[in-house]
Amino acid sequence: MLLGAGGHARSLLGLLAARGQYVKGCIAPVVPGPGWPRNCPWLGDDTSLGRLDPSQMALVNGLGSVGSTALRRKVFDEARARGYAFPPVLHPSAIWGDDVTLAEGAQVLAGAILQAGVTVEENALLNTGCIVDHECRIGAHAHLAPGVILSGGVTIGSGVHVGTAAVVIQGIRIGEGAIVGAGAVVTKDVAPRVMVVGNPAHPIDRRLQEG
Repeated sequence: MLLGAGGHARSLLGLLAARGQYVKGCIAPVVPGPGWPRNCPWLGDDTSLGRLDPSQMALVNGLGSVGSTALRRKVFDEARARGYAFPPVLHPSAIWGDDVTLAEGAQVLAGAILQAGVTVEENALLNTGCIVDHECRIGAHAHLAPGVILSGGVTIGSGVHVGTAAVVIQGIRIGEGAIVGAGAVVTKDVAPRVMVVGNPAHPIDRRLQEG
C-alpha cells in the first residue's frame, strides 16, 4: 500500500510495477486528481491506517521532500508505531554492489548506482540517477535528489536533503538536518542544520530548525 499520491508516489508506482509487485491502493489526505492511475485506488485518508490490519500489508512511503524531510519522517514513524512494515524498494535498473546495505523503508529509484560498501539507513531516499560511490553512508530519512553524485567515503547525516545535481567530494561529512542546494559542489564538511549553496558550496547565514 502506498502512502501519498503526489509526484514521488507516481514514481514509486512505476518502480513497483517494474518489479511486478501488486499495489492495493494509496492512502492520502484527499482523493487524488483525475490524472492519478486507476490501478491504485484511494483507500482513505491517514486515519484509515488505524482501521487496517498491519499484518496483512506492507507500506511504501510515497512522500518526497523539497528541503525539509520532516514530513516524510513523521509519516514513516507514525505508521511504523502502528505496526506497519516498510520493505526497502530498489528499481530493477539500479546498479548496486553485493555488499550494499538497505535498511527498512530505503528507496533507490531508476538509474541509481550504489558502489561497494554503501549503507542506506531507514526511510532514506536515493532519487533517479544518483551516483553513490564506495563506502558512503546515507543517514535515516535523508533525501538525495535526482542526479546527486557522492564520491567515496561520504557521510550523509539523518534528515539531510541534497538538492538536484549536487556533487559531494570524497570523505565529506554532512551534518544532521543540513540542506545542500541544487547544483552545489561540496568540498568541506557541512555542520548540522546548515544550508550550503554554490560552487564551491558555502553556508547561508541562517540556522535550520530541527526537524
